[in-house]
Amino acid sequence: MTEQELQQYIRQRYPEENARCEWKEMKNLKNSFNGKEGNDVLSYVSAIANMEGGELVIGVKDQTLDIVGTDLSALTFNGFAATPLTATFKLVEQCVNLSSEGLCVEEFITEDTQKTVWIIHIPKHQPRRPVYAHRKAWQRIADSLVEMTQERMQRILSEPSAVFGDWTANIIEDATIDDLDPDAIRMAREKYTERHEIRAKEIESWDDATFLNKAKITRAGKITNAAIILLGREESEHFLSPAVCVIRWKLLAKDDKNKDFRNFHIPMIKAVDEITKEYIRNTNYIYTISGNMFPENMKRYDMFTLREPINNAIGHQDYGMSTRIELLEYEDEKLVVQNYGQFIPDSVEDVVERDCPDSRYRNPFLMEAMCNVGMADTEGGGIKKLFVEQKKRFFPMPIYTLSDQKVRCEIQGKVLDENFARILVNNPELSLPEIILLDKVQKKKYADLTNDAIALLRQKGFVEGRKTNLYLSYKVVESSKHIGLKASYIKNKSFDDSYYKKLIIDYLEKFKSASRKEIEELLMDKLPEVLDEIQKYNKVTNLLASLRKEGKIHVERRIWFLCK
Repeated sequence: MTEQELQQYIRQRYPEENARCEWKEMKNLKNSFNGKEGNDVLSYVSAIANMEGGELVIGVKDQTLDIVGTDLSALTFNGFAATPLTATFKLVEQCVNLSSEGLCVEEFITEDTQKTVWIIHIPKHQPRRPVYAHRKAWQRIADSLVEMTQERMQRILSEPSAVFGDWTANIIEDATIDDLDPDAIRMAREKYTERHEIRAKEIESWDDATFLNKAKITRAGKITNAAIILLGREESEHFLSPAVCVIRWKLLAKDDKNKDFRNFHIPMIKAVDEITKEYIRNTNYIYTISGNMFPENMKRYDMFTLREPINNAIGHQDYGMSTRIELLEYEDEKLVVQNYGQFIPDSVEDVVERDCPDSRYRNPFLMEAMCNVGMADTEGGGIKKLFVEQKKRFFPMPIYTLSDQKVRCEIQGKVLDENFARILVNNPELSLPEIILLDKVQKKKYADLTNDAIALLRQKGFVEGRKTNLYLSYKVVESSKHIGLKASYIKNKSFDDSYYKKLIIDYLEKFKSASRKEIEELLMDKLPEVLDEIQKYNKVTNLLASLRKEGKIHVERRIWFLCK
């Protein structure tokens, strides 16, 4: 975005300062990120979190929203350069009780003036847990940032506890650390260390009980439902009853007949590893598309694409429904992962298009634990990354079906339409929202395309044809310089009605008369391939009716003649 576009973007989304939004210049973040208490980034994050959550916009002028930019060149976090990711880690480290779920730093750099703006998305404090910075809890009163009042503190401390609404955070009184799988704990510790490399020696010195507390898998040393789900011994399943935590994997042949199946039980950290490395047949995919722009072969799924939908299902499963997670592998074709529970964000498209993840989770305690041990995307953007990975492979976009309290994720492991793949190769500038729309055209899901979406595609020259029969337009095809793709376009492009009418007139002039069947044989292979047989039949009917109305032909006993 240019500086002017960025200013307009911020003005539309964050039009005024209030308890949920703060604008700050902070031209140099070296001394403003963790600086004077009550006036630095940490203090503002604490204050916004202690209200209802919101945004801190850095690098803009108060009142006018002029883009001034902020200097990050001298700012480092634990020896690492300042980035949105390292800043997020630092905020969680320095702001006591700040949840990492929903916390996100968006970075914008203007294309024309190279000014940097940060927008920090801050989640609301967790129930009964005020957020502290510089050992103080902060809040906003009017335009001022002040230490939290006793009244506000008491209100937060008396809030209903989240654990009653989050089953995964509940403590299992009879369970002990001996009910956890030692190998699963080791795997979790390794993943946790990978995320916190700079503290590796410190982490190594922790005993298992300390590690489990630090990773937020246990609570005050007590075993939670989340701990049993992720790390519990298989024989510890009874602690979860009547809830169920089982993944049922099924391999289906090309005729949809069952070839193999298995149920995977806790601990889930080991189950996911076993499923993705030993059971799913991640065979090589050989590209049959001509042209050296495509690789000869590669694995159907990268490891992230294999693991993310399964981990997502574990993290978002409604365990109160006592149902299994279903994993269907269609041999050499696609994967389908299904879990029970309503999809919480507004829509999949909304998740993909946003730069920051949704801050709402069904099982927040479990999700945070999974993030800490590398089973969930640390920035909450796993669904969007799935779309990006499919784009890299030129494969169709994932399909999310949301119905009947179920979420079904389908991921294709092959090229569905050669034309779609070539468009992605030759148009790398296409945005994900545009690719999703083209993907719907590829899958002929015309009913899922709004009039506005179709208008956008037409405006960009991506599609032609009627709403019920859209096809790729020349402007997209032209850049590919691919004969097969252009031929497909020409076959689908409608000629003017005058072209078909002239064919009919020429035929009647030469042969004097023609039956309906003869006229169909004349035109059928010349009509656009995108039309089905019924639509082609109706097209011929309309052409004949139009010529008769114009007084050029007439019909006698189902035989057509030229008018004299």
